[in-house]
Amino acid sequence: MAQELHEASGQPLSKDSFEENVQNTGLAEKDVEIDHIDHITFPEPWKYGKFFPGGYSQKRMLKFKNPKSMYYAINLFAGVAIMFYGYDQGVMSQVNLNPNYQTLMGINPVTGNSRNVAAEGGIVSVYYCGTLIGALVAGSLADRCGRIKAVVFGSIWALLGAVLQASAYNIAWMCCARVIAGVGVGAIDCVIPVWSAEVSSHQARGAFLAIEFFMNIGGLALAYWIEYFAFLNPNEAMAWRTPLALQIIFILIIGTGINFFPESPRWLLKVGREDEAVAVLHATRSGSIEKEVRNIKRVVKVELETSSVNHYVSMLFPKDKYSRQLRWRVFLAVWLQIMQELVGIGVITVYAVDLFENAGFTAETAKLLAGFNNISYMFSVVFAIFTLDRYGRRATMVWGAVAMALILLVAGILDKYAQLPGPNQKAYGAAVAAFTFLYTATFGATWLTTPWLYPTEIFPLNVRAKGGAWSVVGWSIGNGLITMITPFLFQAISYGTLLLLFGLNIFCIPFVVLLYPETAGRSLEDMDAYFQEGEHWNVFKSSKTIKEKGIEDWRWTKKMTEEGDGVEVGRAATQNERDEKQSWRKRPAYTFRRKASNAGIM
Repeated sequence: MAQELHEASGQPLSKDSFEENVQNTGLAEKDVEIDHIDHITFPEPWKYGKFFPGGYSQKRMLKFKNPKSMYYAINLFAGVAIMFYGYDQGVMSQVNLNPNYQTLMGINPVTGNSRNVAAEGGIVSVYYCGTLIGALVAGSLADRCGRIKAVVFGSIWALLGAVLQASAYNIAWMCCARVIAGVGVGAIDCVIPVWSAEVSSHQARGAFLAIEFFMNIGGLALAYWIEYFAFLNPNEAMAWRTPLALQIIFILIIGTGINFFPESPRWLLKVGREDEAVAVLHATRSGSIEKEVRNIKRVVKVELETSSVNHYVSMLFPKDKYSRQLRWRVFLAVWLQIMQELVGIGVITVYAVDLFENAGFTAETAKLLAGFNNISYMFSVVFAIFTLDRYGRRATMVWGAVAMALILLVAGILDKYAQLPGPNQKAYGAAVAAFTFLYTATFGATWLTTPWLYPTEIFPLNVRAKGGAWSVVGWSIGNGLITMITPFLFQAISYGTLLLLFGLNIFCIPFVVLLYPETAGRSLEDMDAYFQEGEHWNVFKSSKTIKEKGIEDWRWTKKMTEEGDGVEVGRAATQNERDEKQSWRKRPAYTFRRKASNAGIM
């Protein structure tokens, strides 16, 4: 341990200074004696890693006067990467409407032709096959040769995909280009959140991610408005090729810029590059780093000891209790991403122009409305900055789904009348537009960030990169499914599409309430305790089991606060117990409110 503190600080330590360091970090002398984190056998470097371009260099790393400046630079760069993800996701929204594009792809006319409808949805959705593959490859690559090389790997694929998309001349060419681009975006999207979380230190995890996704929707809006003004160009070919080609600017910034930033200190320690890890921590942290070095070493030691289950196959087909816990976390991450798409945001953002045209607006007005809807969507994310950490993940998702369900129900009914000729048709169409704006704003304030935040909170550090990959897999499945079937839905059931989404929002609520533990205010160690001790898929039953084991933090349906999970102020525990035994007809109204509070939804 003395040697470890000496290495972390770079200064020789006397016995007195060693004891002082131990006291400052809260470690008892007895704990130090039994701690063997110095004795780690590091694996040999991956023999194929040298063939992947890019990587971390201490000499090349950007230098700032203080860690706070480095923190802002890292977050800004991560925001640019996530903005590119939003741009790439939204860039096809108007490309699909371009007559020149439709003719080249052989999908003109789209309306009334089932083959062309299927082809239009297929071109959009095949992209998500690529993101699925890219995420799985990059999750493994990030653990083998580092986060930075994995991002460069994704950038190369994204660059190739962008060039091929912008130069496509037939549907086969475009589909191949979309898959290749998807591989790159899936890799970048999988690694960047993990890299930024490990390099910088975040205390308000929800607020930080909400800021990043503000930039993500900014990318979506940017793509839309670039396309809108590009379509004013009388040259129809350039109108759709230009927005696709502009992806290259983002990709060059990401693929080149990442090489000037620090590598994940956790990965550097994992491969035995301790001096470089310490240098990164000094550059990105204020104050002493000895405690963090020790904590990372403990995680690395556990990771190396459990390396046999740190694989995708082991996470799906467990052979022991530890890997069974990982499988359940994988399910929660994947299913949450799929539910995010089931609540309908892909329908609104990708096919917004079709939605507004169906509501009776002209093609030009529909395009303007879709563009302003994206701007409204972007600013709605600001609300998540203040609500995610304050109210918790469960309440945010439950009430978000309730609100979106009601909005979609009303919008679907109004859309029915907006499609019928008559004196009030424009009024109904305006109401549909207003409720569409309200829907996307509600989604941005509630469901946009949570499915991306959740995997970073429930997966242990030793499989965090692969946990992020599984999250992107769920996102790819959900997006691919929705974008494939949406053109059929609009033509087959028209306004019924919104009513279908109303039902899917209601469908998702019980899953959130029953399956997902509250992560707000809890550390990664706390989450490990839940999955190890809960022993049940039902969060209420797991909470009861944890309580019976005498663990203080047992109410996993509620946000953990500094005061603890405790009983509500002004109401004794005996009163709670008496209410439990009473008939529901005799319980006062506030008992039901308290039940909702205990469930984490009030």
